[in-house]
Amino acid sequence: MECIVHFEVLHPGGPKQLRGLLFLDKETAGPTESQLIDMFKDMNFDVTLADREKLIFKPVTPKENYSQIRITSLDTGKEKFSEDRELKSIIGNLLPQRPTGL
Repeated sequence: MECIVHFEVLHPGGPKQLRGLLFLDKETAGPTESQLIDMFKDMNFDVTLADREKLIFKPVTPKENYSQIRITSLDTGKEKFSEDRELKSIIGNLLPQRPTGL
């Protein structure tokens, strides 16, 4: 299964939005820490995990021209359910409120 990793690299001139691609087993829910670090290494970002909860990675060497990398989202292609309140309201107004008699 493919996983598109959306992330932001913080440069002195401002943030830059980038993406990476990982291939995962179908049974796994998401990428592991080592898979993410390896993906970043393949992209010439030598990083270590600084904040597991916020998914922030810091460069291993302080001379890099970026201060951190933050993962903004993971896209595995699975559908995500979200209630569409506007559509529900329109349908509720179109359908009769009470059952009609014969």
